[in-house]
Amino acid sequence: MTCPSLLVRRPAAGETAGSVAGRLRGEDTLAQFTRFVLVGGSTTLVYAALFVALEGFGYLPAHVVATATSTVLANEMHRRLTFHAGERVTWLTAQLEAGGVTVVGLLLSSTALGVLDSLAPDASVVTQVALVVTVTGLVGLMRFIALRWLFRPRTATTA
Repeated sequence: MTCPSLLVRRPAAGETAGSVAGRLRGEDTLAQFTRFVLVGGSTTLVYAALFVALEGFGYLPAHVVATATSTVLANEMHRRLTFHAGERVTWLTAQLEAGGVTVVGLLLSSTALGVLDSLAPDASVVTQVALVVTVTGLVGLMRFIALRWLFRPRTATTA
């Protein structure tokens, strides 16, 4: 449901169809993926800031709180900005749709942090964040595929 139908958006007044802004506002896969990456990058910065701020509580609590906070923010930004679905999809629906993939990502990144902690207990916070960013990037690709193609509105078939 998050992804709108793949109708092409018309350029706004004063905007040409070939401009960067015009391309980024499009509904094609490249435009949506570019917006997805920009949202993901910005919410990853939120994750990193929270993780560093909370790291004194231990890597796992910091990771869970930072992941939950940045995920809720990312889901909302994807709903409104990436997929332009703010009027069609509720906040709760967007959280639930992306939540399943997020849980997989949380489990994978938590496992990766646990393995890192057991292999290199003195790993720096930069190394920990870099590991989570790498795992999250891979999970993000899965999220994009799910939100773009699995949760898009189905067209009714006629008999």
